[in-house]
Amino acid sequence: MNRLILETGRLRLFEFSANNGSDVEFKLRLLNSTGPFITNRGVTTPEGSRRYLAERIEPVYAQHGYGMWKVELNDGMPIGMCGLVRRDGLDAPDLGYAFLPEFAGHGYAREAARGTLDFARNTLRIPRLLAIVDPDNIASIRLLQDLRFGFERMSRLPAIEHDVQLHSLELN
Repeated sequence: MNRLILETGRLRLFEFSANNGSDVEFKLRLLNSTGPFITNRGVTTPEGSRRYLAERIEPVYAQHGYGMWKVELNDGMPIGMCGLVRRDGLDAPDLGYAFLPEFAGHGYAREAARGTLDFARNTLRIPRLLAIVDPDNIASIRLLQDLRFGFERMSRLPAIEHDVQLHSLELN
């Protein structure tokens, strides 16, 4: 059973598990969706997806107490992921999210991100969050502004081949 992290009005966020076949299939589908701002991770098979979860996602939960979580509708339908990431080149956790294209425009990213911010502030006691965004991703920039993140600067991070906008939010 996947560990429940938080619930909002319409959503539940869970830890991913490499031992859960539906998580493996969903992560494969999400990583290969047609969303323009979903980074290609080279995961193209169910076994690759299982390995990605086991080697890149699950260890982060144990190391930091947070990570990227599966976002489900209350009826159990997986629709995306949202959570906190430690990235090389950043001095605070990064808010991240990605949703299947068919679930864009329904406010799910906003709802999941707000729940994640509350969890970071009230449960994890994280004082500051960052968010990176492609400068062409207008929807995500608007979402970060709505969440009260402020633009800091353009930045080039390790493992990202282009400049991204860096935003920050003080949680205390």
